[in-house]
Amino acid sequence: MPTPLIVCLAVFGGLVALWLFLIAPRARRKDVKPFLRPYAHRGLWGEGAPENSLAAFEAAAARGFAIELDVQLSKDGKVMVFHDYTLTRMCQKEAFLSDLTAEELGAMTLGGTKEKIPTLEEVLSLVDGRVPLLIELKGENGNTALCPVVAEMLDGYGGAYCVESFNPLLLHWFKKHRPLVVRGLLSTDLIKEKKEGSRVRNFALSALLVTFLCRPAFHAWNQYYPHRLALRLGIKLLGAASFVYTVKNQADFDRHVAAGNAPIFDEFVPR
Repeated sequence: MPTPLIVCLAVFGGLVALWLFLIAPRARRKDVKPFLRPYAHRGLWGEGAPENSLAAFEAAAARGFAIELDVQLSKDGKVMVFHDYTLTRMCQKEAFLSDLTAEELGAMTLGGTKEKIPTLEEVLSLVDGRVPLLIELKGENGNTALCPVVAEMLDGYGGAYCVESFNPLLLHWFKKHRPLVVRGLLSTDLIKEKKEGSRVRNFALSALLVTFLCRPAFHAWNQYYPHRLALRLGIKLLGAASFVYTVKNQADFDRHVAAGNAPIFDEFVPR
């Protein structure tokens, strides 16, 4: 008959195995290797070229920088390239992006410039495969309507791209329906950031306990919270590639590149 110590060790070993299963990515180093490079966060934006604008994307592509961008759906189901869920900060309009049509959104200017909110179709046409794209899927609930629309557009795109999201359910859609698309799980410490919402959900996302839903090829992590155990194990032990955001100076950029991390940068232009 097993002794109490053996039973305790067996239970502990089982819990460790379960935990490793929950946090384990799907390591595809060969597939993700072409994407391990610096990314201009929302394009190479600055004076006259606001974030997530065609001008910012052209500036990045012209200098050979890969591009990170954000996508979400308009009221009429068009894929718009825009970060915030509301239009307040970038367009000075008190409204949710999802409450307006693509035509209404396309008429708005960004950050006091002449630049307009672009569609993903416009961005794909502009970039035209010149540099890789890192496409963040926006959404904080279980609605995956964005995913098939984005996937269909990307199916016809000839350039290199990968997808990422804070929402594992959106990545799960790609895992199921587009398994060959390289996907990455964005994460931060939602507890320390005092994110609104369920503490259980925030803990699970911060501790990467829902990684099993999407089995990402890479982790894209907040550089201010690098010491989460599950994150370190996912990268160092379990084989996930490492992207880091948002890098804002040359010293941090050089440090991350030397460590083998793919930096997502803004507010400066790397040498």
